[in-house]
Amino acid sequence: MPEVPFTEGLHEVGAGVFAYLQPDGGWGWSNAGLVVDGDRSLLVDTLFDLAHTQRMLERMRRISPAAENIDVLVNTHANGDHCYGNELAGAAEIVATAACAAEMARTPPELLAGLVDGAENLGPAGAYVRAIFGAFDFHGITLVPPTRTFEGRLDLTVHDTPVELIEVGPAHTEGDLIAHLPEQRIVFSGDILFHGSHPIVWAGPVSNWIAACQTIIDLDPAVVVPGHGPVASVDAVATFKEYFEVLTREARSRFDAGLSPIEAARDISLTGYDTWGEPERLVVNITTLYREDFGGDPPSDAFTLFGSMAELAGYGGAR
Repeated sequence: MPEVPFTEGLHEVGAGVFAYLQPDGGWGWSNAGLVVDGDRSLLVDTLFDLAHTQRMLERMRRISPAAENIDVLVNTHANGDHCYGNELAGAAEIVATAACAAEMARTPPELLAGLVDGAENLGPAGAYVRAIFGAFDFHGITLVPPTRTFEGRLDLTVHDTPVELIEVGPAHTEGDLIAHLPEQRIVFSGDILFHGSHPIVWAGPVSNWIAACQTIIDLDPAVVVPGHGPVASVDAVATFKEYFEVLTREARSRFDAGLSPIEAARDISLTGYDTWGEPERLVVNITTLYREDFGGDPPSDAFTLFGSMAELAGYGGAR
């Protein structure tokens, strides 16, 4: 795979294929992609707010006239850091899975704006929310939804460049997809791969995420552009798959022993993954395993989950 530094901005990862990277890859600092062929263009995802999306689009337009008018925008999933900038792309068509479109309608930017604005009234959970989302401005965003949806698989072309959209959710969210460029052997994974940080399993089941990793591995890409973090090889996807397999075994034993998700998160030591960022997300992943994979019924509302992550991250004086 090409040497791609993890620096902010556009990086060419194949002929006419670019990754837009945002260090450090943590909460909200997502990646996107651009595919150009002749006068045609396809954009993979927008960013968390209008200012960051506008800066990305300006850089894309400087490197290719085809980016002036995006022909197709693909949203890999419904999290705002991959779709809240849709209105600025001016795309002729916005494509996502049907499940993604439905979920997107339930998570408008006004929701996050209100959460951040009212964070001071939410105790440790609010302090945590402000810390992870405070760099972004969720006001004044008009969320533009997909204009074309699909289930399973959709084949597109950017002039002569084939692009395969493959639905792999529910996993991270309810409607995840990956974008595969078979001729260049490149995959834009969306948040099926967080490279260098713990994932967060909002939807699950985790068994589906393991299967999604295997789908990418079977495609044998030379380059994987993750939803967060530096550009990777397929080996990073294999490591990610192993993480979920280990976590499933470890969480199952704690579930059988009657531990709560936060007790399990404190008890589990994931040797080999301890350098990954955002370790507090472990409690969400365990909660989803308990609920979706093991048949339990732990509290899984957003306030509880953010409160548990805040507690593990040391907000409110506990770790």
